[in-house]
Amino acid sequence: MTSLAGKRVLVTGADGFIGSHLTERLAAEGANVRAFCFYNSTGSWGWLDGLSPNLAPMVDVVLGDIRDPRQVLDACRDVEIVFHLAALISIPHSYVAPSSFVDTNIRGTMNVLDAVRDAGCDRLINTSTSEVYGTPDSVPIREDHPLKGQSPYSATKIAADKLCEAYALSFGTPVVVLRPFNTYGPRQSARAVIMTILAQLLSGKRRIALGSTSPKRDFTFVADTVDGFVRAATASITAGEVIQLGSGRACSIQEVFEIATRVTGVDAEVELVAERVRPTASEVQVLLSDPKLARERLGWKAQTTLESGIEQAAIWLREWLPKYRPDRYVV
Repeated sequence: MTSLAGKRVLVTGADGFIGSHLTERLAAEGANVRAFCFYNSTGSWGWLDGLSPNLAPMVDVVLGDIRDPRQVLDACRDVEIVFHLAALISIPHSYVAPSSFVDTNIRGTMNVLDAVRDAGCDRLINTSTSEVYGTPDSVPIREDHPLKGQSPYSATKIAADKLCEAYALSFGTPVVVLRPFNTYGPRQSARAVIMTILAQLLSGKRRIALGSTSPKRDFTFVADTVDGFVRAATASITAGEVIQLGSGRACSIQEVFEIATRVTGVDAEVELVAERVRPTASEVQVLLSDPKLARERLGWKAQTTLESGIEQAAIWLREWLPKYRPDRYVV
């Protein structure tokens, strides 16, 4: 894997879950990182507020909005590699605010594509999601599987992926698409299933509020996902290519719950609640990746077992639990 030391890189969505981990990894490798974070009145850098002093000199934080094309272009100037992670990601929230997802996920991605073209960046890595497949026709899922918009969120991510494809074919834009499968770990939102299970267990609840427990997901620990992004920055990849990042193992939500109770040592049971249930036709029943292409093109393989990853997430969450609200149904 080629070193990124000295490279000028931009991370959009750097204040978020995966983006903050990626920013730290890039800075630790010696890259000069421009971290594009969502503008707010308090000047918060999100999860980068806790950036360690030894990494801070490598990170230039810019507060802005991915929906503003001029500001996105300014952020891309003099940058060699762009990691585009800025997005709205909550599936439940996409049911009630679909226009926000269109503006951020589609138009925001187009702003990045235009900026990369105009600024002459060497590579753009766009962040997709396994949700673009919907409930698959067959498993394991390969990159050429048909796409299905089973939620407004997934529809906007499909559109963003197709914009990347169009720009690669129409303009030769050096964009590649990474498609992570259900990334989890420290700093993840409380709305995500693993974190909401752990937050409830660690807060003393013995009846854990969940929706359906039968869907299966291919969970990938955040450090492994970040490693895939870093490898994609310098790998020999054709413009427009799509590569998914998954472990190749699918577990049901019920299995995840049982692992979480063992890790925390808490005796609890599931309470199914309507507030956490997706519309029937919108629920994706199984997501299971075929990681073969990532191994071939990136030399990448998920290293963290689900059991180990959940244990690491639980250790982190014990410290941060006061910031989470397991008494609320966060969407």
